[in-house]
Amino acid sequence: MRYEGVLTKMKTELTDTVQYYLLFESDFLNLNQVLNKKLSINFLQFQCINCAKQKKVFRSGFCYDCWSSIPQAGDWIMRPELSKAHLGEEDRDLEYEKQSQLQPHVVYLANSSNVKVGVTRRSQVLTRWIDQGAHEAIEIVEVPNRYLAGITEVALKDHVSDKTNWRKMLTNDILDLDLAEEREKLKDFIPEEAKQYYLASNKETEIEFPVLEFPKKVKTLTLKKSPFYEGILKGIKGQYLIFEDGTAFNVRAHEGYVVELNVS
Repeated sequence: MRYEGVLTKMKTELTDTVQYYLLFESDFLNLNQVLNKKLSINFLQFQCINCAKQKKVFRSGFCYDCWSSIPQAGDWIMRPELSKAHLGEEDRDLEYEKQSQLQPHVVYLANSSNVKVGVTRRSQVLTRWIDQGAHEAIEIVEVPNRYLAGITEVALKDHVSDKTNWRKMLTNDILDLDLAEEREKLKDFIPEEAKQYYLASNKETEIEFPVLEFPKKVKTLTLKKSPFYEGILKGIKGQYLIFEDGTAFNVRAHEGYVVELNVS
């Protein structure tokens, strides 16, 4: 089976085990059905996922011109504490920023390799946890806008990591922890403006990923350096494809790459 198109981050569905899909312009591939099969990846060219021009991708699938101008790439995306829509102040496009920032956001703890704190929109909670390869996660606060979530994350980062050790996540070198207990330890460090939104009763969520075999060591595949790769797919976790030889391919890091895929 042959597929061709622009890579974007894998779409996911939480069932007993996470289901993964690659979506192309006129086709899609359920990657769970490719487990234990040979998958080849051939890099053809770049294509910006915003303007669709065949220009080198700068970051997040965007060409430089789009990255530096569109509201979807504003600094507040990566640093929620910089959000200003609640003040009526524009960064790049106030209407877009109001729509994105002035909605419920959740600050959470996720355990992928170590416990980390993160922020996401309420509507994207499960997707975010899956994308990070978290086998367990719990909500800390649900606030009405992105700014409050951002300042809460900043305050909690002094006491818990905001990074995932992706190598440990992919080799399954993980610890199971009582996240409700970890959340309680952080309660006093929540900023005053957000304390009323603390979610004391929310339960931990557990997530199973479709991995047949975890590698002992991982090596990353970068299509810029190695434009063709072929291997037996053994698992999918976070936004990574895991192959039999220990190769890990980060799909999200290759957004905007036009590829040809062959399954045999």
